[in-house]
Amino acid sequence: MNLRLASLLAIIIFLTPVIAFSCKGASEAGTGQDSVAVADTAVIVGAARTDSYMPALRGKRIALFSNHTGMVGDRHTLDVMIDSGLNVVAIFSPEHGFRGTADAGEHVGSSVDAQTGIPIASLYDGKKRGPAQEVIDSIDVIVCDIQDVGLRYYTYYCSMLDLMDAAAANGKRFVVLDRPNPNGMYVDGPILDMKYKSGVGRLPIPVVHGMTLGELALMINGEGWLQDGRKADLTVVPCDNYTHQTRYELPVAPSPNLRTMRAIYLYPSICYFEGTPVSLGRGTDKPFEIYGHPDYKGGDYTFTPRSVPGAKNPPLLDQLCRGVDLSGLDNEEIIAKGIDLSYVIDAYNKTGLGDRFFTRFFELLIGRGDIRTMIIEGKTADEIKATWADDVEKFRRQRAPYLLYAE
Repeated sequence: MNLRLASLLAIIIFLTPVIAFSCKGASEAGTGQDSVAVADTAVIVGAARTDSYMPALRGKRIALFSNHTGMVGDRHTLDVMIDSGLNVVAIFSPEHGFRGTADAGEHVGSSVDAQTGIPIASLYDGKKRGPAQEVIDSIDVIVCDIQDVGLRYYTYYCSMLDLMDAAAANGKRFVVLDRPNPNGMYVDGPILDMKYKSGVGRLPIPVVHGMTLGELALMINGEGWLQDGRKADLTVVPCDNYTHQTRYELPVAPSPNLRTMRAIYLYPSICYFEGTPVSLGRGTDKPFEIYGHPDYKGGDYTFTPRSVPGAKNPPLLDQLCRGVDLSGLDNEEIIAKGIDLSYVIDAYNKTGLGDRFFTRFFELLIGRGDIRTMIIEGKTADEIKATWADDVEKFRRQRAPYLLYAE
């Protein structure tokens, strides 16, 4: 039997007696506002389906990988587990920390959760990537419950990858309590050229992979993407009433600067400004919904980045920027376009920065070395997008055996 199919069947067979999950959620028409239309049947996240995973966790020493997004209604999954008598002995925290307040890229040290007294082991302390061996030795199972947004450069999946690898290397079980992907409606962008592998790109996947973390975990296992090709003892608890066309409105902002659904939908097109001198709105009330620079010519929209929680030292701090406000765009039009490099092209042409416009971080984000050259040569966004069309189709076929939800 195909190894990828065998891996998926093993998960489904394990879960079938207790979940019999369905994919009934049908999307409604978008409104163009930040409040996205929700499916006619409410999505039930994996963490809420306690009968599907708690019996297998009883009597085990559990490490929970989560942050402020790990909510079941108005309660955190950690509290649900503790109140149910499960033995949670450690918490793994990703970028932005367990409570989700740290800046992007800020090193987060290990500490203790003030509400429960459970030790927090940071996976983003700037010293060593991945979990400490002494923590791994003290547990039996790692449970992952965190809200991702479906982008290759969004680092939560990188932390999951490290934890899966540690679990596989040390004979620990790994359980993913799945959550919807708000950008799960499509696949777009080039597959990562692995010579640009970095902390913002760890797997040979497109920028927009269109998978939930549970599906991605299945693919990581099935494709042999863990170190030395090893496999994790993996269980995925799927969402109910979710399909890849469900417009799922996140109940909690996944990180400090992705505050609205519009920002989350623009993220696949706007984040490349992190690899340029141009501001994408950190330090304003519209991060990832605007862009600008003091040298931008022809724009009548202005903003000034300030030091604020979640953006303590934003690019172009206290400098008046001219640029473009995208906050009035219709959400469904943003989704339909997918990755739109016209914003980066516009800023490149109107700032006049020339060779000073791109940094190496741009390549790490886009995942290929020739996109910068095409922009400099005057290629249009559509012409550039056409160069990765084969990557998109290749990946859609490659990921198909691992999908848990209807497309």
